[in-house]
Amino acid sequence: MDDVSVFIELVTEWAWIGWLVLIAVFLVIEMLTLDFTFLMLALGSIVGLVMGLIGLPLWAQLVIAAAAAALFILFLRPPLLKRLHRSEDPTKSNVEALIGLRGTALADITQVTGQVKVSNGDTWTARTETAVMIPQGAPILIAAINGATAIVRPAGD
Repeated sequence: MDDVSVFIELVTEWAWIGWLVLIAVFLVIEMLTLDFTFLMLALGSIVGLVMGLIGLPLWAQLVIAAAAAALFILFLRPPLLKRLHRSEDPTKSNVEALIGLRGTALADITQVTGQVKVSNGDTWTARTETAVMIPQGAPILIAAINGATAIVRPAGD
């Protein structure tokens, strides 16, 4: 036997250790990312390990493991993500809750300066979204928040 065939036989014989290492690596990465992608890859690796234990050649183990991981990602991951996010509170909070609120211009608002009183009672430094100046007392709509400044536009009735 030549060295190459001995090496291939050795790799094939001990491939199960490679599968176990891959599974462990994917599970550790999954614990850090928590988005189920690496969990699906770990499950595919488990399928590859099982294929190796029943005696399939290494190339077949790799093909079947890759196909299984792809199927898990396509068909198992989406329902798991949906189930995970099912109980999230859909209520917007913090800065997100301010987007779309109406208010009144307390001073003329330009792209450089201005001040608004928002319908929730807060007073914010403001700038206009476009070059249009909004006069004092005009109704506004918050389009975005940039740091501690509300980016506003005139409120259409």
